[in-house]
Amino acid sequence: MRDEIPKSDWKHFKIIRELALQRFCERALNELTEIAADESASQHGRYVEVYRKIQTCDEKIAAAFDNLSRSRMMVQLATIQSLDLIEDAELESFTQETRDKLKLFASI
Repeated sequence: MRDEIPKSDWKHFKIIRELALQRFCERALNELTEIAADESASQHGRYVEVYRKIQTCDEKIAAAFDNLSRSRMMVQLATIQSLDLIEDAELESFTQETRDKLKLFASI
């Protein structure tokens, strides 16, 4: 039998996912602002660094947030957690089964 994601966890994940996306974007924009404002580097150097940072952020955002589906929820939740975008209190709202699976993902 296929592992099913409880409906309550799916609903909670969709809420947490949006919060995590906002946190990710806020963090990325703050880092990009710092890079762009660093006058110790040349304008070209800052541009290159901003470009690289955006590429890195794009890879992370894709892994954590693209293709929302129940079948990808655990992988995305583990990725969101690995990016430190979810608070412990938010994790407590998931079922024990989902939290246990998440711990297993984190240990791999």
